[in-house]
Amino acid sequence: MWGWRRRRARPSGRGLEELRARRREREAGREPRRRPGAEARVGAGRAGRAGPGPGAVGPEDLAAVLRKARRQEQLVSKRLLREEPVAEGRQDGVEMVPDPLTEEEVLELLRGVQRGSEDRKRSLSRLRWALQNKETQQKFVRLDGSVRVLVGLFTSSLADMQMEAARCLHELSHSSDPAVAEACLPVTSYLLTYLSGHSVEFTELCLYTLGNLVVESEAGRKQLLPQGIIPALASCIQSPHEAVLEGLGYVLSQLLQAKEAPTEIVPLVLDSGLPQHMLRLVCSGLKSGTGAAVEFAWCLHYIVCSHTANAALLSLGAVPALASLLLDLASEISQRTPDGLELLVCPVLRCLSNLLAEEMVDCEVQIQDERLLVALFIILQCFFQEHPFIVQECLWLLNNLTADEPFFCSAVLTLDLLPGLLQLLPCSQTVSVLVLTVLCNIAEKGPAYCQELHQQATVAPLLGILKLADSEVVGQCLELLHLLFLHWPEAAVDFISQGGHRALEQHQSTPELQERVRALLDMALQPAGDSAVSTTHAALPALS
Repeated sequence: MWGWRRRRARPSGRGLEELRARRREREAGREPRRRPGAEARVGAGRAGRAGPGPGAVGPEDLAAVLRKARRQEQLVSKRLLREEPVAEGRQDGVEMVPDPLTEEEVLELLRGVQRGSEDRKRSLSRLRWALQNKETQQKFVRLDGSVRVLVGLFTSSLADMQMEAARCLHELSHSSDPAVAEACLPVTSYLLTYLSGHSVEFTELCLYTLGNLVVESEAGRKQLLPQGIIPALASCIQSPHEAVLEGLGYVLSQLLQAKEAPTEIVPLVLDSGLPQHMLRLVCSGLKSGTGAAVEFAWCLHYIVCSHTANAALLSLGAVPALASLLLDLASEISQRTPDGLELLVCPVLRCLSNLLAEEMVDCEVQIQDERLLVALFIILQCFFQEHPFIVQECLWLLNNLTADEPFFCSAVLTLDLLPGLLQLLPCSQTVSVLVLTVLCNIAEKGPAYCQELHQQATVAPLLGILKLADSEVVGQCLELLHLLFLHWPEAAVDFISQGGHRALEQHQSTPELQERVRALLDMALQPAGDSAVSTTHAALPALS
């Protein structure tokens, strides 16, 4: 009669560069998509890589702006390293944006960097500062041979000139004008060669320049793949330097978000052996630094979202490894005030949740540890106020853990976690739907579970939910009530005694709800003994 089918759902897609905004100078978001069909189970998926919710002005509001801008193709995810601003670029300790140069002034700077004199480095430094201006960038790349001059200096044997030229190319790669960035493509083969460069700073600069060049340029990616970018990156992942590893993760995350990634990039990444190193670095993030761990966690997330490599990740033990990491993160959080740990928590939750959404995963073998639920609730409690999007990520994972697994449904009840879940109901529309979905997962397991839900005072909060006008939240509440009435008739009696029929009747005029409302009223109001709703439950099995 009801036809509502519950299943695991995956918080998949591209997104939430804004999570990293606190650590980078400029960042832009990408909007994810849920796996098709997820909406039928839990309602519309939220946007944003970590699904920020409403809140005061801050990351959550910024997220909405970034997602909108991304949809309008106004922003791309690029990063800029400016750790040593040149003197002309500072005034009273504050970095200034230079005014645009005329074409003649740009030409004069270009002539200066070509002169074989002591003045050349100064001219190159001035050019780097000038290239921070968008108009100057456009004028520079239009000059015949300008980029070729930079490439020549970049490949010179003079380390100081090479570094300064690399910074100029990096400024150009960060341009929001695709024509400017694509003008730098002749340097890509050299960037790959220099990934085993003479200094950490130089290697890091080459990596971020590569990442900027591949983010929006399909031509750049098609050029870099046959040049061997994946093997070159694989050789870097053994680096002992956190800055190099973080830059490497950035390049990989850019590549793995490309539209052609599932067919052209992910297979190369798998063949390179990179995933096992990514998983190792993600799981060692608390010991070796979270920067690289965050980057590689998002890389794993994008691989999972490609739907082409999950068997390989599962064979590497990704599910138990990520579950163990969540336990470690929760332990770390419970001991001290976390500083930036949400940046790692978010993609780890997503990876694990998405892997559990795969039908090939045997949860009994892969993961069956009630400590994971305790860890989720510790994370929920810690990040509830400051980072509400983490609440949604935790609930997605809890949904997938309980969807087909009585073990976790029982653990929610026996560990007394239900009150914490019910407290989340008023938070937001998305959180309410997810909480109700988890409760449906539990109720679907049968009479013993519904009895426990009823005894733990679930009816009163549901009456509050029915007062809301949101049809999606109310619809999910109706599904939960149906399961409770079906498996544990005493819940229906309690519901009616508390005025539940009046709460239901107010939704009879809502077209998408009226049929379900009528059916529930029939179930709840029918005389005792007339149907399965009044079945005796004297010999219920214990919670498994």
